[in-house]
Amino acid sequence: MTSELTDDRRDVADRPTGSRLDDWWAHVLRTGTRVAVWRWTGPLAVTLLAAVLRLVGLGHPHSLVFDETYYVKDGWSIVHLGYEGTWPANPSEKGAPTTDQRFADGQTDLFSQAAEFIAHPSLGKYLIGLGMLVFGADSSFGWRITVAVLGIATVFLTAVIARSLFRSTAIGTLAGFLLAVDGQAIVLSRVTLLDGILTFFVVLGAGALLLDRRWTERRLDRWVARRTAAGRDTLWGPFLWWRPWLIAMGLTLGLATATKWSGMFFLAFFAVYSVLSDMMMRRRAGIEFWSSSAFLQQAPVSFLLTVPIAAATYLAAWTGWFTSRDGWDRDWIANGGERWTGLLAWVPDSLQNWWHYQSEIYGFNIGLHTPHSYQANPLLWLVMQRPTSMYYVGTDAGQDGCTASRCGEAITGIANPFIWYASVIAVVALLVLWVLRRRWEYGFVLIGVAAGYLPWLMYVNRTVFQFYTIAFEPFMVMALAAAIGLVLGRRTDERSRRTRAIVWVGVYLGVVVLASVYWYPMWTAIQMPWDFIRSHYWMPSWL
Repeated sequence: MTSELTDDRRDVADRPTGSRLDDWWAHVLRTGTRVAVWRWTGPLAVTLLAAVLRLVGLGHPHSLVFDETYYVKDGWSIVHLGYEGTWPANPSEKGAPTTDQRFADGQTDLFSQAAEFIAHPSLGKYLIGLGMLVFGADSSFGWRITVAVLGIATVFLTAVIARSLFRSTAIGTLAGFLLAVDGQAIVLSRVTLLDGILTFFVVLGAGALLLDRRWTERRLDRWVARRTAAGRDTLWGPFLWWRPWLIAMGLTLGLATATKWSGMFFLAFFAVYSVLSDMMMRRRAGIEFWSSSAFLQQAPVSFLLTVPIAAATYLAAWTGWFTSRDGWDRDWIANGGERWTGLLAWVPDSLQNWWHYQSEIYGFNIGLHTPHSYQANPLLWLVMQRPTSMYYVGTDAGQDGCTASRCGEAITGIANPFIWYASVIAVVALLVLWVLRRRWEYGFVLIGVAAGYLPWLMYVNRTVFQFYTIAFEPFMVMALAAAIGLVLGRRTDERSRRTRAIVWVGVYLGVVVLASVYWYPMWTAIQMPWDFIRSHYWMPSWL
């Protein structure tokens, strides 16, 4: 019997492992230098792909698309005035050019110094205006270049973070690739909205959070080693006041909040995650009172390292408003507003005016229930029930090069369905695996999804849109890349199993690429026959 078991083990050991692709790849990466080169080649390659898909034809269409009518014009006026100026209303004469048409035609100085009430903070519009200062306000490329560059950078950050998180260049490159070719990510990098800018700062903050975890883990290990060597107890952990990456997280998420207030959701969730991860790291390091140490000692310190700098960053984004004379509510108290009394009487009028402005913005955003044909209930975001159509122009045969009986140019925020729905499934799978295995890497990805999605469930009656999901889509593709990595298995797996997994993943990625090629005209306003356009509306609610 023992001999038979020994023979069975020998047979298993003699079976070939990995695939022929693994053998070839191991030969390619046979030196340390080549491995180091591959660590950056993969992320940079998908970043280059993202750049091509986002920059080619960026200036088309040469017209203000969807809410570009707000953010482009606000961006141009804010870099001149320090606040958002007022633009003339559209003329009442039939056939007269609209303000948007006049702006696109080069009449970019139509704004007045009268302040306009706005619904979002200033930073994103300053960045948009910066691109226009460089390339010209009459250039549609100029008013979109900021979101394009930051969208490209988001792909790179996603690839690098996923690579570091799962310690796999292949998984990181795959995550970046999925974001590079996805339609929603492409559209939000080619249309001048604030959400792509917000996403960049959120992912940057996530990277800082990941670096802080690694940095803190090493500090705790060294602290425990020193205490143990000195014969001292390790009942309570240290106060870690110098955590540069946690400070960086507060700074970047302050920038996110200064772009859109939803950045605060990520600040709150990531801050809670940092405390929970502190607790787990202290437990692993051998600190006896690990939970009390994390919550009672380090949590207040972490709060002081993140929240004040985030608040100061947000406040600094309003510098133009503070230095102006005519910004909205700039003289609210002088014009009859009620000055604070009691303990807050010392607060300068400018800050009181600013605070009142913030309260107005809050009231507007909370009370925004104006019906919109493309509003999407957050409860249905994950099934992509109502993507946003941002641009459509129909043409007849012989018009603008149309060779069919009817043509059209469309920009629609429909994500690549084979990426989006697979990502949703992957997020659920990672949630189950996190419950079963408690891998902190899965929790890191899930907290990013939760921060971008769960708070919106409090506002199911508010006017919101499907493209808000771009803020947490990078974490969704990280989840999908991790799930694909689990399907692929390891190079040490039995050869037939490993080969089958590679083939099926290859087939899936081939379908993803073909779908992106098929959808790309619908993301970039390339003129196509109407029958081709209509074939993309797989659900009636997508029309």
